[in-house]
Amino acid sequence: MDKKQTFSLWYVLAALVGMLLLQEFFTPRHTQTLTYSEFKQALIAGKLDDVVIADGVATGKLKAEGLEQILPKDKLEALKQAGGEHGFATVLVNDPGLVAQLDAAKVRYGSVRESKWLGALISWVAPALVFFGIWWFLMKRMGGGMGHGGMLEIGKSKAKVYMQTETGVTFKDVAGIDEAREELMEVVEFLKNPDRYKRLGGKIPKGVLIVGAPGTGKTLLAKAVAGEAGVPLLSLSGSEFVEMFVGVGAARVRDLFDQAAAKAPCIVFIDEIDALGKARGVGLAGGHEEHEQTL
Repeated sequence: MDKKQTFSLWYVLAALVGMLLLQEFFTPRHTQTLTYSEFKQALIAGKLDDVVIADGVATGKLKAEGLEQILPKDKLEALKQAGGEHGFATVLVNDPGLVAQLDAAKVRYGSVRESKWLGALISWVAPALVFFGIWWFLMKRMGGGMGHGGMLEIGKSKAKVYMQTETGVTFKDVAGIDEAREELMEVVEFLKNPDRYKRLGGKIPKGVLIVGAPGTGKTLLAKAVAGEAGVPLLSLSGSEFVEMFVGVGAARVRDLFDQAAAKAPCIVFIDEIDALGKARGVGLAGGHEEHEQTL
């Protein structure tokens, strides 16, 4: 696993740990759940210190002495481990005489209206954030063959940008194709001195089609032109324009030429253009195939 994928995995793990910490923070501590019968026994025995009633739930504190006769051993042990705090929570039932019994036992009681917006916000937003984080991580993993940004940058061009110092190739490195080299020297001269040709009314060619069998030096020629002219070279394969998604090729072409305009003057080299430039209208979809939309 590479560093970027490991970094993304750490983000997902950090989100999960953050959710657990939030849940722990907003969960009341040192609280023992009592049945309603246990709550009534504690009330009758005078073991309730104070009671707060909110949304059908009674919470409060128990007096420490004499709880052995009311609570089972497991709940007593849990209260002892709480470190001296004897909090309780009880779901109330429909008992009209409860208030009178609290008054008779001289227990302090009250009612509060709690705002649940924070809990509701966490319950809705936190799962969505975790889901989005997992989706983001999976898209990054699935997009290993789709460029640096994966599916999230599917419409971005995959062109590799070579600056003058990065190509390291000039016409001195090209041998055996002297005629093609001489033709391309004119492009180099125009890139070096564009004002000279513009004064004479000359225009640089819109493009150069280099044809040859694999391994005959087409890519080397393109790098040599960029190296001689001292301009950036944007290089990519024609097959990288087309994906399974409709409109991706056209979007990548636009992004490619946006990059070229930002780095002008520069050279755009598209290798294996025959992946796109086959005869039109020969497919099952007629003139609406993705490669034709890209052209």
